[in-house]
Amino acid sequence: MMQSYPIEVFWNDEDQIWIADVRDLPFCSGHGPTPHEAVQEAEIGVEAWLAAAQAEGREVPVPSRRRIRA
Repeated sequence: MMQSYPIEVFWNDEDQIWIADVRDLPFCSGHGPTPHEAVQEAEIGVEAWLAAAQAEGREVPVPSRRRIRA
């Protein structure tokens, strides 16, 4: 079962695109024309990041618990 990492989504004015950042995993993010598509890309990135870490014997960070702001 894949661990669930918090994904922060924000709009990037410069590139005119949504960014989905997985802060627990360095250099792991996704982007897309909608927030949903950006998150989908980030989830693919998480799977690839974890597979690469496992293949290389690197330690995998424990997912942090981020507070959701309303």
